[in-house]
Amino acid sequence: MQFSGGRRKKLGLAGDQRNACYPHSLQFYLQPPTENISLIEFENLAIDRVKLLKAVENLGVSYVKGTEQYQSKLETEIRRLKFSYRENLEDEYEPRRRDHISHFILRLAYCQSEDLRRWFIQQEMDLLRFRFNILPKDKIQNFLKDSHLQFEAISDEEKSLREEEIITSSSLNEAQWEMESVYKIPFADALDLFRGRKVYLEDGFAYVPLKDIVAIILNEFRAKLSKALALTARSLPAVQSDERLQPLLNHLSHSYTGQDYSTQGNTGKISLDQIDSLSTKSFPPCMRQLHKALRENHHLRHGGRMQYGLFLKGIGLTLEQALQFWKQEFIRGKMDPDKFDRGYSYNIRHSFGKEGKRTDYTPFSCLKIILTNPPSQGDYHGCPFRHSDPELLKQKLQSYKISPGGINQILDLVKGTHYQVACQKYFEMIHNVDDCGFSLSHPNQFFLESQRLLNGGKDNKKESTQPETPQPKPSVQKLKDASSALASLNSSLEMDMEGLEDYFST
Repeated sequence: MQFSGGRRKKLGLAGDQRNACYPHSLQFYLQPPTENISLIEFENLAIDRVKLLKAVENLGVSYVKGTEQYQSKLETEIRRLKFSYRENLEDEYEPRRRDHISHFILRLAYCQSEDLRRWFIQQEMDLLRFRFNILPKDKIQNFLKDSHLQFEAISDEEKSLREEEIITSSSLNEAQWEMESVYKIPFADALDLFRGRKVYLEDGFAYVPLKDIVAIILNEFRAKLSKALALTARSLPAVQSDERLQPLLNHLSHSYTGQDYSTQGNTGKISLDQIDSLSTKSFPPCMRQLHKALRENHHLRHGGRMQYGLFLKGIGLTLEQALQFWKQEFIRGKMDPDKFDRGYSYNIRHSFGKEGKRTDYTPFSCLKIILTNPPSQGDYHGCPFRHSDPELLKQKLQSYKISPGGINQILDLVKGTHYQVACQKYFEMIHNVDDCGFSLSHPNQFFLESQRLLNGGKDNKKESTQPETPQPKPSVQKLKDASSALASLNSSLEMDMEGLEDYFST
């Protein structure tokens, strides 16, 4: 892809050539674009793609993915931003071209760190899932072939021969069986289904119904995109040397994966004697269980100390408070003070950017907690909705005084792997609100929104260190639905993007 200062010269492609460039409304982005584009178009495509991926993220934690509401809202956003989304629409060349080029532009911005890559891959996977779910059945085989996926739909005769085995293994009912296509897939590509005993195997092949094939396609896409981002990162220095692109790429990569909830503006607002009270009122379940384990065991393993320590740093604990907090608790567990100073103080100072590389670490996001470093036996970190056994999770929610009906709603969301939506539902239940009015993506966001609600819109004050009388649960009207949240998102993005234009106009 080459860049010029002037306007891009439109390619004069005939209809058949245009269709050959982008035969589908979705793709695996296997080949990079080769045409020339202007810097202005480069900027505009990058901004629109970020808006799209942020909309994907926000809708994913406001609605259950795949539901009619989710599909409708996301389709509206894609149409508004003029990207491709549906087959059989007239003159789809330009939306598909925009989709292709903008994806590769954001690869340059989001290949620079593990957190950036993780966020980018997750949103692109959700976008691909949406597009595949609305792909007409007669187009699926061609899409798989064009994506170099060796998945072939079996004939009706083969399907009939294996009817009983496939229905039993995949939980299809007879009504679904008549309408469902079945694909013959190499065993190695269906390992996740095999682990869950959800697929019929024969002679080294898995026979996968259409409803299950999307998981395999997404795994293939994740693997290919992850490898491509690693390769892009290697060549990044050459791109960053271009003074026309570096400001935009840096701005994108530092601004749009969500707030990092560092301690700026919060330091010193929380006192140590408030933590026990705050843990039951305003901590998300992941931090509430870490705090409870620390108080009971007077110790946490490294993963728990990192997750909980950075969370406490984010809500306002200073370095001195953190050292005092952890030392007091570990000493209660019969640890010698000198051993704590030798073995643990350094790590706490390191997390505050006072040792080693002097990196000022930020609290973990929901995505990072859910996708990385799963807990093993004896650990208490991780996401309770993602990593807890359903029965243990149910017991935990009962101890939090969640109603039986509320527990069932949360467990249904967890069963559908909608972990952040489940946590959002928990927030609404403990605060007695119908709609929390935000899309949850970070434990520290949970805390701040809880404090804002409980304090009537005011930030937490350090002076309020006396035990508090129980506050009446606020009667809050339904604040916003996801469409108003998206409108707010678009508004804020447009304000943030205004500065980008200065990079190219000066």
